[in-house]
Amino acid sequence: MSDTIFSKIVRKEITADIVFENDFVLAFKDINPKAPVHILIIPKVEIATVTDLNGKDHAEILGQLFDAANSIAKIMKIEADGFRLVINCGKNGGQEVNHLHMHLLGGRKMTWPPG
Repeated sequence: MSDTIFSKIVRKEITADIVFENDFVLAFKDINPKAPVHILIIPKVEIATVTDLNGKDHAEILGQLFDAANSIAKIMKIEADGFRLVINCGKNGGQEVNHLHMHLLGGRKMTWPPG
């Protein structure tokens, strides 16, 4: 596993405000939130970005990411009002850490376009 900040959080070398964890994913509060609820959901297995995914090898982990998002929305009590899921890909797509991650944003009305 590499030494991205997310890899270090998975290995518990860096502390994070964890809100959800299972065998496949880890989710924690973003340290620079863009909404009242801003959770990062990451796979425990290292995948750098969306372009490294393929359905055959990654179907289970992708399902786990979305299942975790639904569970977290319930935990954070935002499932009824709605929320946004964002996955950035590459530098121009806004990806800052080369470890696949999903942003769960909620607790306020989301606007469009996002940025």
